[in-house]
Amino acid sequence: MEGSSFYLYIVLIAALILWRRTRAMYRPIKGNGLRLLLPAVYVAAISIPIAAGPKVDAAAWEFVVAFLIGAVLSIPLILTTNYERREDGQIYAAKNRSFVIAFLAIFVVRFALRDYFAFIGPETEAALFVIVAAGYAVPWRIVSYMKFRKLLAERSAIDADRHQRMVSFLVVAS
Repeated sequence: MEGSSFYLYIVLIAALILWRRTRAMYRPIKGNGLRLLLPAVYVAAISIPIAAGPKVDAAAWEFVVAFLIGAVLSIPLILTTNYERREDGQIYAAKNRSFVIAFLAIFVVRFALRDYFAFIGPETEAALFVIVAAGYAVPWRIVSYMKFRKLLAERSAIDADRHQRMVSFLVVAS
């Protein structure tokens, strides 16, 4: 794939991620939150065949280091991703401009590293950078899911308590 078209795809994917994330701030998260894990599953599924490609020339420790670099890059995303229960009782992604800044900073760091490691060959470079992407997407989405589930459990406990008080009130009233 030609270099400029590859960068165009990467920019489009980043724009799509930012668009979806900012849109989530205005729409409630439906269900039990399993959809939050889908991006991590997609990235992990994509990274396996790319990393196992026949022209990839990287040692196992290089993949581990790439994943660890991604895990370090996930920390700002984890810290800036939160959820809130609004007046309507639904759970939304919390509005946070810091997330956009953190995401764009990670994007810039990845491009800077890509230029630095250009000497290793395009297939190996692609494989390592997909592993970096998995390294920040998987922990970020897992922690996001855990944060959502915690808020969902709190909401369920509040709803159960409210229901119990209503039942008690009706029993006393009758």
